[in-house]
Amino acid sequence: VHYCNLAYCNCPGSPDPHIQLLGAGLFPASTACPSTVFTLKVLDDFLRDNVECGTAAMNYFSKLKRITSNVFPHLVPVRSSVGYVARIWRVLKLFKWNGFGHDPRAVGLGELVLFCLACPQKGVNLDLEIDKDIWKYSWTIIMDGNFKAKHMHDKKLDDQVFLMDGMGYMVGRKKYHDYLKAAKEAPKRLACNNHREVNQANTHRHKLEATGIGGCACARHGCFIPHPLGDFQKGERYKIPKPVNMDYALSHALRHNMAGIQRVLTFYDINCQYMKNFQQRISSNSYLSMPAGISPMPSISLWHVHSHRNECFS
Repeated sequence: VHYCNLAYCNCPGSPDPHIQLLGAGLFPASTACPSTVFTLKVLDDFLRDNVECGTAAMNYFSKLKRITSNVFPHLVPVRSSVGYVARIWRVLKLFKWNGFGHDPRAVGLGELVLFCLACPQKGVNLDLEIDKDIWKYSWTIIMDGNFKAKHMHDKKLDDQVFLMDGMGYMVGRKKYHDYLKAAKEAPKRLACNNHREVNQANTHRHKLEATGIGGCACARHGCFIPHPLGDFQKGERYKIPKPVNMDYALSHALRHNMAGIQRVLTFYDINCQYMKNFQQRISSNSYLSMPAGISPMPSISLWHVHSHRNECFS
């Protein structure tokens, strides 16, 4: 961490200052009047530390201060912008890795992330003209929720900038919120109450924007499907016959590269309740859709099935 004098080119037609900095291998913390820059090497180094060691931005900058002055690290100038600059850099890398570095078209839903390479997909590991074995054209999906991934209400909503809204594993915010506003809940309690998802369906936490997260993944290999993860507001809102969080997740999961797929097996620990009136909920909601000819086959994993009541098997 150190000071450096820079002189920008002011010739007619010269690029803006932040473009000149990028050309010199320096990433500016601002495009308006940059006064702090980071080398591309240090940003890559932070991403590696963050992924492999779980290093937070504050801890990484503390390390940089120690490298700068191990005797008086507290005298090193504080640069709190390392966190959000690293997030921007990570997204730019995703754009490049997924072929959008020089592509002018808008990024589609879930196009900045990868899916399971082993699951059958047209153009990845299946050729519809050559592969005629029917058993190859099936997906196995697991659905679940995580109630520990909570999120507090933002104190300053104007400061929130969403860099990958709908482009990764999380669903797009606007359509998802519009869907939830239209999803009115029924006060009826569900029959199976042996699972946390059922017990917490009507749990209110007023200080939390999200009480958890849920979505769909490949059951065989554990890879998340692009664009099926959504926040929970009150448990997993599966109150039938109204639309719910997991309906939205499954609907979008089954839109990802499903060409040729003829069978889908879904595992969910509360499928005994979730699949009641499932087709009715899908067909009656304009936000939801299913691929033609696909009807998910519900299943409950052996790990959870012993916790259910006898009525669940009827």
